[in-house]
Amino acid sequence: MILVTGSDGQVGYALLRALAPLGVVKGLTRADGDLSNPEEVKVLLDRYRPTCIVNAAAYTAVDQAESDPESAQALNVGLPEQLARWAKANDAHLFHYSTDYVYDGSGSQPWREEDATGPLSVYGKTKLAGDQALLDAGIGAVIFRTSWVYGSRGRNFMLTMLKLAMERDELNVVADQWGTPTPAWLIAQVTSVAVREKLRDCSALEGVYHLTCRGETTWCDFARTIMTEARQLGATLKIVTDRVKPIPTSEYPAPAPRPLNSRLDVSRIEQSLGLVLPDWQQALQLTVRDWAEYR
Repeated sequence: MILVTGSDGQVGYALLRALAPLGVVKGLTRADGDLSNPEEVKVLLDRYRPTCIVNAAAYTAVDQAESDPESAQALNVGLPEQLARWAKANDAHLFHYSTDYVYDGSGSQPWREEDATGPLSVYGKTKLAGDQALLDAGIGAVIFRTSWVYGSRGRNFMLTMLKLAMERDELNVVADQWGTPTPAWLIAQVTSVAVREKLRDCSALEGVYHLTCRGETTWCDFARTIMTEARQLGATLKIVTDRVKPIPTSEYPAPAPRPLNSRLDVSRIEQSLGLVLPDWQQALQLTVRDWAEYR
């Protein structure tokens, strides 16, 4: 059995479908138990006894984590540590998701997996601690670090921009943070390939891998491209693209600092799995089309 934690999130939801051809898949949501409670987690693991765990559960409220570090610690560190112990004791495979926030956002070059980390926020620090716990466990866990995740369901930047574009005639969007938008469906599909390889005893697949689309953009240009794609598919938007105004991060203060450079080098995962990841614009076209068809 493949157990997917956080299956009610946008990545978890996509994972249930992408992993289905590989065997029995069980998703865990908040309704199944409190994943920040070790006793409840133990009951769930012992009940389902998975041969593979895909941990898509995390505390992702970046700003709220600054004032609630205990909750972030429980889900981003405590849960991975417990899953690793159980996986080691029961000979199970473990996959986990991390973030660009583990880096300090300096420079302009894409980060490589071996680069020094330096998280700026509580969220980033707890995610990094969770990564390290898995690496220290010595179980061959696979950690996917991704960035700017969005999709056609849930709560994310793309859906927020489309909603605002229907309501407002002008928007200010940060234009000095660089990264790569990555849809949940792509993360799920690549994970499915990796899980299949791991279940075939591909022991070389372990450690940290960057998993994003190719290319780079800013939040402002991402927002403009979202609106262009939606309009081409017939969406009625109040705003025109040139009324999406670029602003610096300094004009959009937030409790948690954001990395200015979230570019991630994806060469390792492409080479390891024999993949060619799509450009972010191509992936966005598919995602917006999905949104337009089912909204």
